[in-house]
Amino acid sequence: QVQLVESGGGLVQPGGSLRLSCAASGSIFRIYAMNWYRQAPGKGRDLVASFDSGGSTNYADSVKGRFTISRDNAKNTAYLQMNSLKPEDTAVYFCNAAVAVSYSDLPPKNYWGQGTQVTVSS
Repeated sequence: QVQLVESGGGLVQPGGSLRLSCAASGSIFRIYAMNWYRQAPGKGRDLVASFDSGGSTNYADSVKGRFTISRDNAKNTAYLQMNSLKPEDTAVYFCNAAVAVSYSDLPPKNYWGQGTQVTVSS
């Protein structure tokens, strides 16, 4: 009943910027948390940034000061603003959200998007 769709990935030069979007659609009662993960070839899937309903944010040390997570509750959309991109940021970026489809749908369930490719290269 819930879908997450990422967009905004692409090829950029080192030092460039991208803004990723994650749009949630379907039967949504409440979104409790939204997160961004990334997975490089041959690597595990790592948490990059998180944003919960209490307003707390958290960033991996490797992206702190360069990436910013935000959310537009009215649009059920999360964003990841990525500045000063480095080649080591190259990965598939995934959106993850904890979503309840009704008041009784507790605890909320985790949903994943399909991923969007970010490549940083000259």
